[in-house]
Amino acid sequence: MFDFSGKVTLITGASYGLGEEFAYAFADAGADLILTARSEELLMALADRCREKGRKVTAVVGDVSVEADVLDVIAKGMSEHNQIDVLINNAGIADPRGVVAEQFDTETFNRIISVDLTGAFLYARECGRHMLQRGSGSVVNICSILASGANENNVAGYAAAKGGLRNLTLQLGVEWADRGVRVNSVSPGFVVTEMTGPMLEAMGMDRWIASRTPMRRVGEAQEVTNAVMFLASDMASYITGVDLLVDGGTNACNGTFQMPPIHHEWNVDTPQVKGAYEPVQPRPDWYQALEKGIPGLHYPMPED
Repeated sequence: MFDFSGKVTLITGASYGLGEEFAYAFADAGADLILTARSEELLMALADRCREKGRKVTAVVGDVSVEADVLDVIAKGMSEHNQIDVLINNAGIADPRGVVAEQFDTETFNRIISVDLTGAFLYARECGRHMLQRGSGSVVNICSILASGANENNVAGYAAAKGGLRNLTLQLGVEWADRGVRVNSVSPGFVVTEMTGPMLEAMGMDRWIASRTPMRRVGEAQEVTNAVMFLASDMASYITGVDLLVDGGTNACNGTFQMPPIHHEWNVDTPQVKGAYEPVQPRPDWYQALEKGIPGLHYPMPED
């Protein structure tokens, strides 16, 4: 469907989860790759698998929140490829502890902002300079449904960072629109990858999330990948400054779909999905399971 032959795609946070899926998809579509992440072992293994697909791959370990690392990744990528056509700002962290805002520690808040927002800005700025000089390029930022709405899960740092990234997307999309560089974002709902799926299923979280989603299921990584590749491709040549929701309708209903519809006497014949509104809850110990760590979902928490 997509053809990125002759193009170079830079992907941050590429070593696992959605970043890994993006790398495979762009490689299959003919793109050469510049990959970066903090985990050297996982990153190098991914690079080797993408090279097996016949692609030229540059893999550089780095932290998106460290400006020197960002400059190093781009310098090495440019020296080997001489161009960057697509940037996928995927790197991100979260804090799933559910700490209420009044008790949220400054260190964790700043760390989330530095990775999810500042890191994305640094890569957009540096890659943008090369793209603007060439008069073409596409940036796709990975946001979240929390970028445009809140929920009761106590994620102040993550929501603030992703909200900022969404607005940065709109701003850059406008600033660079007349110079050939498009900037868009994709905001996934809850998406299960091969890595996170088994653990979430064991915790009952997948059923709980599905019960609160209009499409009554969690998303799949390929569905997010398709949206990212569309926005990065020439098929979206007249699209910029857009945040594309891939969330099964969650944002459209503002969370109210979790409530049963009112069936008055005048619509008694309206069909209902059998069992759709049965109360669904995750395992009582879902938080403890998260604390043990789901790769790609969060970074080690500060000591209590």
